[in-house]
Amino acid sequence: MFSHDKRSPSKAVKTELLFLEALAKRCPDNDRVLRPLGDLYTAAGRFKDGLLVDQQLVGLCPQEPEVWYNLSCSLALVGDVEAAIEALNSAVDRGYCDGEWMVDDEDLASLHGDPRFKAIVERLTPTTPSNK
Repeated sequence: MFSHDKRSPSKAVKTELLFLEALAKRCPDNDRVLRPLGDLYTAAGRFKDGLLVDQQLVGLCPQEPEVWYNLSCSLALVGDVEAAIEALNSAVDRGYCDGEWMVDDEDLASLHGDPRFKAIVERLTPTTPSNK
C-alpha cells in the first residue's frame, strides 16, 4: 500500500500532464480533457489541482454520478471529510452504485471509519428478504 502524499509521478505521467494542461488552457470547458487531467493530478499526488478540476467538472456535468464520486475522492484526499461525504451522497443520489469499489477505494480511506460513509454503502447493499 502506498501513502497518498508520497506519490511520485513517472516521466510519462509528467509528460502527459504537461500535454493535458496545455490542452485544458485551450479548451477549458472540455470535459474530455478535464477528466483525464484530474485523474493524472491525483495519480501524481497533486490533490489540490485534482480537486479544482473535479469542482469544474461538477459544474460542467452536474448530473453525472462519476464526477460527484471523483469530487468526493478529491475532497477526502485534501482532508475535507464533511464535503467529501456530501459529494458522495450526491454521487449516489445521481445513480452511483458501486459500494464495493467505495469500500476498497484508497482515495476514500479517510472516510471508511465514518458512520455516514457506512450508511452510504448500506444504501447500495441489496437486502435479501428474510424467511419468517
